[in-house]
Amino acid sequence: MDLNALFKGRFCCFLKDPLEEAETWGESVDKLLCSKSGQAAFRQFLKSEYSEENMLFWLACEDYKRIKSLPEMISSANRIYSEFVECEAPRQINIDCGTRENITKNISQPSLTSFDAAQKLIYSLMARDCYPRFLKSDIYQNLLRRADAR
Repeated sequence: MDLNALFKGRFCCFLKDPLEEAETWGESVDKLLCSKSGQAAFRQFLKSEYSEENMLFWLACEDYKRIKSLPEMISSANRIYSEFVECEAPRQINIDCGTRENITKNISQPSLTSFDAAQKLIYSLMARDCYPRFLKSDIYQNLLRRADAR
């Protein structure tokens, strides 16, 4: 994996150099997810494991919770539902049928908490399964080596 390609042209979007932040990502999944560059590295890792939809869904939910207008909420809820939640969605997330059914039942009248249960499940999955593998991955280990070499 070419780490230069991973962050090429992205430094302008980050407050800190990703290499300087990389060490803190090992402290907790929250520190990783709070960092734009951490999100990019974790997303690249998840993509290599064919589970990028988890990160994309989690990010979509974070954006969704910041929506202020009802028309935008309805539009965004339907997009999230059709992209991640409904059966056979292009980026279908792995959630239990009860959570999926509850979202399906309430999608016609969405609220800012419509996806909270599913987001918590996906967060737990990422924290418990994906994050420990990320810490051992070549992507993360190479970033740490590059940071140490500075």
